[in-house]
Amino acid sequence: MYEIDFENPCHIHFIGIGGISMSGFAELLYSMGFTITGSDWHESKITRHLETLGIQVVYGQTERNITNDIDLVVYTAAVKPSNPEYAEARRQNIPMMERARMVGQVMKNYPSAIAIAGTHGKTTTTSIASHIFMEAGLDPTISVGGILDAIGGNIRIGHSEHFITEACEYTNSFLQFYPTVGIILNIEEDHMDFFKDLADIRHSFREFAKKIPAHGTLIINADIEHYEEITEGLPCRVLTYALDHPGADFTAADITYDGLGRGAFDAVVRGEKGSHFSLGVVGRHNVSNTLACLALSSLYGIGDAVIQAALTAFHGTERRFEHKGERNGFTIIDDYAHHPTEITATLTAAQKYPHKKLWVGFQPHTSTRTRAFLTDFAKALSMADHVILADIYAAREKDPGGISSQNLADELEKLGKDVHYISDFEEIQKFILKNLTNGDLLITMGAGNIVEIGESLLKK
Repeated sequence: MYEIDFENPCHIHFIGIGGISMSGFAELLYSMGFTITGSDWHESKITRHLETLGIQVVYGQTERNITNDIDLVVYTAAVKPSNPEYAEARRQNIPMMERARMVGQVMKNYPSAIAIAGTHGKTTTTSIASHIFMEAGLDPTISVGGILDAIGGNIRIGHSEHFITEACEYTNSFLQFYPTVGIILNIEEDHMDFFKDLADIRHSFREFAKKIPAHGTLIINADIEHYEEITEGLPCRVLTYALDHPGADFTAADITYDGLGRGAFDAVVRGEKGSHFSLGVVGRHNVSNTLACLALSSLYGIGDAVIQAALTAFHGTERRFEHKGERNGFTIIDDYAHHPTEITATLTAAQKYPHKKLWVGFQPHTSTRTRAFLTDFAKALSMADHVILADIYAAREKDPGGISSQNLADELEKLGKDVHYISDFEEIQKFILKNLTNGDLLITMGAGNIVEIGESLLKK
């Protein structure tokens, strides 16, 4: 197995360098003295940023991009053996490494490596933890799966022993990591194009927990059903937090919300009421995410005043209940939610946000997920007053046929909801301008490009 020699930086080529994670690690390795090149299909804000640093990015992926001075090729799970660069690297016998294994090798360089896992909430929780560590002056290196204003992007290159990153379960990527502290936020069915069932997913999270060394710590949400199955027999320390499990180490009391739906609560640590915390982000789910970060902070001796200063400064990451603006008197929010549980959390938070009528423009993400959770999607979306459905965003999949947004519209109609399936983005914008009125709230929702609808409306 190829091992990156961080004492002797080499030339690494990234296939798909414009991805949110790939770009961040390309920048990090470049800062360590590595020669970095990469390719992507299209120019983007991310690739332009890499180019300003001096990283060579080529557009289009051909065998010509694999030059004989490349020492290692890094690729994502989405890159198939038929990719011309992948195939050419194989032909030349150039060492190759999937992204997750590269991340794991980077983590080995940090005595304090924090990996934040869970079906939902990874980006926001990673961002909250990052704010706290920066406020505490711990100078962490950070990799986050979104754009965080406080670090001006998705990567922060620190100069300390601390490394904070998301840990995604898809294709068991997080089993390539080497955390000293792991956080498990929740465990639910998702990525059913890879996992067989919930038991298979739970098994992967159990394997992730077993990666933590005896001197490390696992922080886990005790609201996870039978969470003890994940923690049983672990050699590391285990800390728990919960909203609904009163016996957890960290819980919340007297939860309240302000006029914009932002939470506040009293922390309860091992049964003792402690400090009061106020959040700059909305929803009950973010109270839970904050509890995970309180448990994390306790490991590093970070004081409550520092934590509160960080929470005050944090107003969310890009595409997480992000306020985009107003048009014709209605408000536009954008959110990345693409799983029924995430949708429920977002729309629960939206109930506490000022509005007359709540409209959701939803773009399902992958046919596999839409088929697997069809009735759950309908139930979650039924919390809105009106639903507009766009076509399914294929992402990494080819359209298998037999499932479309019309199926989801049919399920919503069975629930008596006002639903409109409109395949064209331009037509969706016309419909919105015709039907939304002063005081309404529009949430564009999904992990695809549905955000473009709100952004386009605000430009018109």
